[in-house]
Amino acid sequence: MQAQAGDEPFVAALAGIDWSRPWFQLFAAQGAALAAAVQGGADLRALLSAHAAQLRLCNARGLPLRFIAQHALPEGSAYEAHIHATGEIPTRDNLHDFFNALTWLHFPQAKRVLNQIQAEVIAREGVQTTRGSVRDAATLFDENAVLFVSTDQDLADALKGFAWQRLLVESRPAWGRACTVVPFGHALLEKLVQPYKSVTAHAWVLPLAPQQAAGPWLDVMLAQSLAAAAQAGALRGGRSFAPLPVMGIPGWCDDNAEPGFYADTSVFRPGRRAD
Repeated sequence: MQAQAGDEPFVAALAGIDWSRPWFQLFAAQGAALAAAVQGGADLRALLSAHAAQLRLCNARGLPLRFIAQHALPEGSAYEAHIHATGEIPTRDNLHDFFNALTWLHFPQAKRVLNQIQAEVIAREGVQTTRGSVRDAATLFDENAVLFVSTDQDLADALKGFAWQRLLVESRPAWGRACTVVPFGHALLEKLVQPYKSVTAHAWVLPLAPQQAAGPWLDVMLAQSLAAAAQAGALRGGRSFAPLPVMGIPGWCDDNAEPGFYADTSVFRPGRRAD
């Protein structure tokens, strides 16, 4: 199916992505190729379904993943429950769903665990006006998470303790060697197409060496971490994460080379986690 006139805003949005930015590094090769194909008139969902079939991706029930049009979602069906029941992922022509699909292709095991967590809560409690703490945590992860990859407990403690000077200024040489950050949330990736200083992610600490952040092992370990957290009752809304203003990450913004960048307390807020 060829791209239609109504797809022009989406095509223009894809053209505006700078794949050389450091936060897109993991997704750049496949993302740029998909974006170019859609700009050339290809159908996004057909391309994504072909990639999923080639990779033999499936949902938690073992059903093959397919990307379908949003209007194909049956009326009254919850999005997460539908994916779990059918393997079909409703996908619109916009950057939000484009990055969601890219995350499915790069983190299929972790996305499968998140979807299963959400679907089980929906099956147990139904779709309510407000999400409970478990589903809220899974949604926050899905939309806005970054992975803080490090085996250095001091750096992890600095992150959790809002110790911005220690983490981002004094420990600057450690970045890339002792710790790194990998984006996961698709809403976060969408924001980073046009980044601004106050963009803040929900950081999830993953005790791996930074060198392991580039391969499939990262997805395996993340899926195991999420499953273990869910089983232990450790998914409790926003309290499951540490806030991280991502423009403060060394190498992500030229301006943060100056220590004064971090003096903005409206972004780099002081505080201490209660637990």
